[in-house]
Amino acid sequence: MSAGIRLGAAAGIAGPLAFTAAWVGASLLQDGHAATEVQISGLAAPDARDPWIMITGFVVLGGCLVALGSALRREFGGARAGPGPRLIQAAGVLTVAAGLLRRDQMLLTAPAGESWHNHAHDVVSALIYVALITAPLLLARRFRGEQRFRVLRVPLTASSVASAGVLAVFFAQAAPSWNGLLQRVAVSLPLAAMCAVAARMLAAAGSAEPVTAEPVTAKPGAAKPGATEPGAAHPGRV
Repeated sequence: MSAGIRLGAAAGIAGPLAFTAAWVGASLLQDGHAATEVQISGLAAPDARDPWIMITGFVVLGGCLVALGSALRREFGGARAGPGPRLIQAAGVLTVAAGLLRRDQMLLTAPAGESWHNHAHDVVSALIYVALITAPLLLARRFRGEQRFRVLRVPLTASSVASAGVLAVFFAQAAPSWNGLLQRVAVSLPLAAMCAVAARMLAAAGSAEPVTAEPVTAKPGAAKPGATEPGAAHPGRV
């Protein structure tokens, strides 16, 4: 495994960890609000305290997802890697956009006449949810024939199914007071799956050993290579 692929795999772990640390830290800084009251996007709004923390989290995660997708494509042979790595890269670009296209207000109580970038943020966020749910399923399908990664197929599928279920409750507003927590869980599940894939790549690189041919041991009574059996004609003789 090349150094570039290792770097991309390491980014696949660093990005989700940085993003999680950003929303945890930013959530705790919002005076007068419970830790999960403000949704993740609201932590980057202009009226949030220290919004740069969450903006940085979005940008770092996006860049790291792009690097991870690139590493996966290179590791699994470019086009033969399937659409999963490309979708991860797309999710990365969209995540950067989500961080820069900030919501107007921290809480979802904005008056009528929301800005264009607020609407754009909502659209981009929806696309990110779709990408984060779909990408692990595509990777699970691709890993079916990969001995080193086959063990991740069930966790990848489970993360997507669980995340989709949580998002269904979130968008249905079945438990509005839990929306902040539900969103954090729904996002963290597929990101944890990405971390698992990246960690597996690094582990596979560390355990890879050169393939060496086993020495050939002659059996008792077997002719040595190049030896001529008694009575057999020597090459070149009649």
